[in-house]
Amino acid sequence: MRDITGVFSEKRQHWVGDGFPVRSLLSHHAAGAAASPFLLLDHAGPHEFAPKLGQPRGVGAHPHKGFETVTIVYDGEVEHRDSTGAGGVIGPGDVQWMTAGDGIIHEEFHSPEFTRKGGAFEMVQLWVNLPAKDKSAPAGYQNITNDMIPVVENNGARVRVIAGAYGEVDGPARTFTDINVWDVRVAKSQTMTLPVPASHNVSLVVLNGAVVLGEVAFTDGATLMLAPGDADVEIGVTEGTKLVVLSGEPIDEPVFAYGPFVMNTEAEIRTAIADFNAGRFGRIAQAA
Repeated sequence: MRDITGVFSEKRQHWVGDGFPVRSLLSHHAAGAAASPFLLLDHAGPHEFAPKLGQPRGVGAHPHKGFETVTIVYDGEVEHRDSTGAGGVIGPGDVQWMTAGDGIIHEEFHSPEFTRKGGAFEMVQLWVNLPAKDKSAPAGYQNITNDMIPVVENNGARVRVIAGAYGEVDGPARTFTDINVWDVRVAKSQTMTLPVPASHNVSLVVLNGAVVLGEVAFTDGATLMLAPGDADVEIGVTEGTKLVVLSGEPIDEPVFAYGPFVMNTEAEIRTAIADFNAGRFGRIAQAA
């Protein structure tokens, strides 16, 4: 058995820019080391956007340093551009994996096409910590399209393996530490066995439906956190459940976070701010 290290639930939404109505379902600030190596997970939507003319909704240019962001789109489209010159549009099923590393500036908006048409919008954004030795890694971007993500199906459960491995099936994302990121959909109520390493922290993020552990059901908007323990985790899931499963080897290092910067000490945060103010993160090239 694994010990439950935390249960978090958030029903309220707040806006990030004018394009992302989010609930923060996982936060290092609240969970501490129990969340490691993950820092944050925001669930944006579900939300219905009306058609719009002109500037797409979203978040303008802003910096990051010392970690990675992972965006999984369920509905709608998000367009990304950053100071490495990378960018593109991701739609339903696609994943954007951005390494902030030594410093990056990026922007995230609804795509022009989605802005013009409007419609259903839903996504999650996950922040993944980097160990101290990799916080100065070059900034980078992985565009992981839906067709690149392998799917494991069993008894009405569908697991998309974005990062790490599910049994013998490997995900396409390149990672700095040993982590799993799985997107799970459940078509009928059942018991599932999640093959996670014994040394991993585990977070079960319930976007819809319910996860049952023991005799307790954790429903929409809940995140259930488990300590290292048994190699496999057995859970009940109800019909229609949509779940993000996160597991990872804890990073046993201090975390000092300030806004968009995540380092190990306050001095490193001050250096990151100075580097950003001095223009060392580069800039986003203007669209042609």
